[in-house]
Amino acid sequence: MKKLRNHTIGVDSGDVVLFSDYEDGGEMWTGRGQRERRRHISFGEPYKSEPSVQMSLSLWDVDAVTVMRADISAESITNIGFDMVFRTWGDTRVARVRIAWTAIGELPDEDEWDVI
Repeated sequence: MKKLRNHTIGVDSGDVVLFSDYEDGGEMWTGRGQRERRRHISFGEPYKSEPSVQMSLSLWDVDAVTVMRADISAESITNIGFDMVFRTWGDTRVARVRIAWTAIGELPDEDEWDVI
């Protein structure tokens, strides 16, 4: 559990179309085997330290003929952003994906002093 030490809590969120491969015959729609798509997301302002990031599929357009396989994760989380990652494998055909995300963490406090 992440415990926040002060009253300055920041919540940032977004909803991002990660890819739309159906329109241009991209790899997620036409490929097979291990495939990955990632995008760097920058927060609206820096957190004091790495926030907790939660992601969920808000749109998943897939071919109904094949098995649906997906893994989404937030990687390389820092106080200024993270990498949104979508992976699939096998014969899964994914036309497009949109991912919603929320980051919650401690913000810098103007009244906090760092005396050297």
